[in-house]
Amino acid sequence: MLDCERPVIFGEVLYDCFPDGQAVLGGAPFNVAWHLQGFGLSPLFISRVGDDPLGHRVRDAMHNHGMNTSGLQLDSSHPTGKVTISLSDSSHSFEIIPDQAYDYIDQGALPPMPDSTLFYHGSLAARSPISAQTLAVLATRYASKRMVDVNLRSPWWQQQQVLEMVNNAWLAKLNDEELRQLVPVADNDASRMQQLIKNAGLQLLLLTRGAAGAELLTAAGDRFQVTPDAVTDVIDTVGAGDALTSVLIMAVLQGWPYQQALERSQAFASAIIGRRGAIVEEPGFYQPFIDAWELS
Repeated sequence: MLDCERPVIFGEVLYDCFPDGQAVLGGAPFNVAWHLQGFGLSPLFISRVGDDPLGHRVRDAMHNHGMNTSGLQLDSSHPTGKVTISLSDSSHSFEIIPDQAYDYIDQGALPPMPDSTLFYHGSLAARSPISAQTLAVLATRYASKRMVDVNLRSPWWQQQQVLEMVNNAWLAKLNDEELRQLVPVADNDASRMQQLIKNAGLQLLLLTRGAAGAELLTAAGDRFQVTPDAVTDVIDTVGAGDALTSVLIMAVLQGWPYQQALERSQAFASAIIGRRGAIVEEPGFYQPFIDAWELS
């Protein structure tokens, strides 16, 4: 178990805009922070929104969910982030809009930060120089307990930049498609995972495979796997990986064994895909998991 204060979560908050006109709060780091709050971990979320109706809705939603908003910066020049989502059967695709408020997270506007904590960040917010500079400062501060969530969203990534971001992280998480994009020269995914964990100096590598489950590889070569139970009530898969990640973070802070951590992470992800969007605003949604897992 890591000796950590409240986790710090850095990156984008945005609205996922669906074809039917519904706008749902999203963004991988925000989703992770939201779930952690639902489980009672009180994360510090660092991001930026526009001084516009959607930005005010973000702040209101965070307040209503009990989240600390001291890390949510307000931008009078750039809009709150949006992503257009297209759905096909149970899959989805994204159109990520450029030049959003989360591209301008200002290191000079950071709130008081804990000295030692688990620090989570994605890769999308690093697409712009200002947020990338702020991320670099925080990544240096929390170098020993840094978790990177790889989000390869075209055209907002370059292979070398992402590999440099992953380098020397404590844990990196990505899906099987992203693994093949980052490590194209290998015989199979197992070799790719071994290559990445060795070359990047990782302690842990988490690979998600959608309906096929997830896999965790340690630097020592130990491998843990989970396959989800069949889920018939799939509304959409948006945010499933973020749900899994949030429980994995909680598992680290609670000191759960890796296999148990994977199984519980997958169970929560399976519950999320039965809902529209990546987050759930009903506090009672988390209670069965809190009770079953005897969270302290």
